[in-house]
Order: sequence, then C-alpha cells, then structure tokens
Amino acid sequence: MALQRASDRIPWIIKYRPRTLADYIDQDEAKNKLIEWIKSFPKVESRAVLLYGPPGVGKTTLVECIARELGLELIEMNASDFRRMQDIERIAITASDKGGLFGRGRVILLDEVDGINARADMGGLEAVLKLIESTRVPIIMTANDPWSPALRPLRNAAISIELKKLSEGNVIRLLKKICSSEHVECDEEALREIARRSEGDLRSAINDLESVSRGSGKVTLDSVRAIIGYRDRERNPFETLGRIFSARSARAARAAAGSTQLDNDMLMQWINENIPAQMQDPEDLWRAYEALSRASVYMGRIIKTGNWDLLSYAIDLMSAGVALAKKSQDRRWVSYRFPEKIRYMAKSKETREIRDQLAQLIASIDHISTATAKKDVIPYLSIIFRNNPVNASKLAIGMHMSDSMIEYLAGPRAKDVLSLVKEFEKRIRLRGSGKEEKAEGRAETKAESETQKRVQRRASREDTARKEAGLDRFIK
Repeated sequence: MALQRASDRIPWIIKYRPRTLADYIDQDEAKNKLIEWIKSFPKVESRAVLLYGPPGVGKTTLVECIARELGLELIEMNASDFRRMQDIERIAITASDKGGLFGRGRVILLDEVDGINARADMGGLEAVLKLIESTRVPIIMTANDPWSPALRPLRNAAISIELKKLSEGNVIRLLKKICSSEHVECDEEALREIARRSEGDLRSAINDLESVSRGSGKVTLDSVRAIIGYRDRERNPFETLGRIFSARSARAARAAAGSTQLDNDMLMQWINENIPAQMQDPEDLWRAYEALSRASVYMGRIIKTGNWDLLSYAIDLMSAGVALAKKSQDRRWVSYRFPEKIRYMAKSKETREIRDQLAQLIASIDHISTATAKKDVIPYLSIIFRNNPVNASKLAIGMHMSDSMIEYLAGPRAKDVLSLVKEFEKRIRLRGSGKEEKAEGRAETKAESETQKRVQRRASREDTARKEAGLDRFIK
C-alpha cells in the first residue's frame, strides 16, 4: 500500500508516458515510415532521419518505443552535448560496433538538434555531419523547427519525417483514460477546454489535467479556467516570476509555477535570485527564504530517495510559500534578473567538461571511479603540471591527454608543458622512422673522432715535454 501511495505522486507525464508502440497514439504514418527505414538500414537513401514536429507530440518517446519494440540499444545525446567535437567522436567510436549490449543492434538519437548554434557550435555540427556520413547504425535526430537556417546541412543529409499536432479528439480520449485510471471525476467540457488550450501538445495537456485535479479534486470547466487560466505554453521566466510574486492566493501562485517550460530546479534558481529585488521588509525576506529552503530540502530528498510523493510539497513551497511570504503591499515595478549561479555555470561549462573528460580518462587507465579521479588524482596531477613541466609532458604523452586537458592542469605553465610535449613527440616520431638513431650515430662518431684527436694531442704534448726535460733516454 505504501508503494501504491508513493506511485500516486509520480508526475502523470512520467507515469503515463508510452512504453510500447501500442500505447503511442496517432502518428501512424510517421511511425510506419520510421520503422521501415530502421529495418531497411543500411540499404536506405540516407543514413539519418530528421524527426520534426511541435513540442509535446512525442518525438523522443516514439524513438524510445521503437527501439524497445525492435530490441535495439538506444544511444541518446542532447543538443547540449554537441558543443565539443570530442563528444560526437566518442559516440561515433561507441556506435561503430554494430553489436550492442548482449549482441543487440544500436540506434543513435540526437535530441533537439535545433538547439545547435550555427556559429558557436560549428565544430559540433561538422562532427554530426561526419558521424552521419560514416555511421554503421541508424541515426535519428529530433527538432521542433526543422526550417532553422542552422539545420540546413542536417536537412540535406537526412530524410525528414513529420509528426503532426495531435487532434483534439485524441488528446481528450487520453485525458479520459488518465482520469479513469486515477479515479478523478471529470466533465467532458473541461477536458475539451484543456485539449483546446494545449494546441496538440500532449505533455502540456497532461500537466494541466494534473494541476486541476490536484488543485480542486474534480475536473470541471470552472476549475480549469480558475487554475490554468489562458496561459502561454512558452511563457518566459520573467512573466512567470511576475505572476508568482503578484499572486494573492496559493492556487494562483501554483498555477503560475505550472505556466513555464522551466524545470523545477531552474525555476527555484530564478525565484532565489529575485526575492531580494521583490521584497524589502526583513520579515518578508525571512519568510520567503524559509519557504524556498524547505522546497530545496524536499527536492533533495526526491533525488536521494526517489520519493515523488514530496514533489507537490516542493512546488507549493517555492510558489505559494514565497508568494504569500510578502505581507507588505509595495506595488513598485521590479526588473527581474537572470540567476547569477546559472550565468557563472554557463561560463565555466567548458572548464567543467574538460575536468569531467580528464576524470573519465584517468578512471579508464587506473580502474577507479570518476569521482575518485576528481578528488584524489587530479589535484596531485595539477601540482606536477604546474611545478615540473618535464615530468608533466611525459605524463601527458603517456596518457594521451588533449591540449585542453594539459591547459586545465598546467594553468600558467601550460605553454611550457605543451612545448615540451611537442618536442618529445617529435623525437618519438624521429626515433620511429630511424632518423634519430642515424643522427645519434653521426653525433657519436663525431664525438669519438674528437676524443681521439684530443688523446693524440695530449700524447704529443707529453712527448715534447719529456724530450725537453731530457727524460726520453730513461724511457727508452
């Protein structure tokens, strides 16, 4: 029973995510095209498919269901992983072997490729194109907007398959099924209103249904209009913050928190950054941060224990708890700020990626965990690299470190270490071709000749000295 109660609090978007193709509603044409293409691989027109459609229609879910149905191992990457060419190359090497785990075939999913920036991620884009050209397994890319200029090279290299907006009728049928499973009373008109506002976005519709049922217990047209409101599914964070901080009821604050595409952790960062700008009274600040800190505790416990029963408490505290903490009636306009923590993390993202890659390299060599490599190995390597460039360069060559890893470890001594690495690598290449041995042989011959000449000159000087001293006759 305890397990059942905990499962009741799992977000419905996770609980009712399709697991098989039979559960996946609509999109039969796209589904059949994709399955036929995978089964025909590699005898296909293109080695990649661009699966596109509006948010919430189930692009990623469809690929997961097909992979599960066909018994394929799914290798998944998101657009945020396309920043570095090494990441793409790593996936290419992993997928180069057709046989996956336990001999299963593989399929690669590159999710949200429209998140690639044509200029900033040029290296990653080129690597994706090379991966498509050389792949031995099917590659499926997903995108919301396939006509983005950045996607032109990928469009030309792939077959395009469209997932269309779900019909209102299909959305309503699924919402009814969920209400039946959850034993929630619902009115037909209320479900029709949710489906209409979702605009074919099934994820949005399920989230709305859950918000209404949690808020009022029964899904009616009035409760839908009161809790959801006419919200924009892509409401930006600034509008969301404005609605949360101006809310005068717990219901309105919670509805505002559900009106954004931000995940809960990111929304918490936005609220945390802007509480001081919104509230001036010390007691208001204390109450707001007390609520937010408790929300953070609940989120941490969810991650640690997997107990989704706590999620509703966390959302209530970070939205309604913060909104109702303000007792003063100050209505002044406030300019909201982007979270500084996220800004700093974005700036340090590349450095952290290099550190993680270095930890993975060390872990594979020493057979330890990446956490141990970060804690116990990297700090000592950094000391060596910053104080002993010669030994550092030998370690770098032996461990096949990239230039970025050397720069991360060596800091201000990076130029010294890199120059020594190039010098040692040049010697290694020469030794491999035999040129260095010849050069060393010539040097040794020349040295021996010089030594012989020095010995002869020394002997000649000694003979002359003996003659001058009249000692030559005694020697004879």
